[in-house]
Amino acid sequence: MSKLKITLIRSTNKVVQRQKATVQALGLKKIGSTVEHSDNPQIRGMIRTVAHLVKVEEI
Repeated sequence: MSKLKITLIRSTNKVVQRQKATVQALGLKKIGSTVEHSDNPQIRGMIRTVAHLVKVEEI
């Protein structure tokens, strides 16, 4: 199964609380922090919710 490398590139200030919670659920804390997750529909949905805040690369 492929993996996704997700990096927070924009601040979560002045975004909707639901989007802040999604970023936190992905495991991202500070700008520039990176996490790896397996590629599945649940993670893809979370990425779609905060697509304007993160950068995604396939590994």
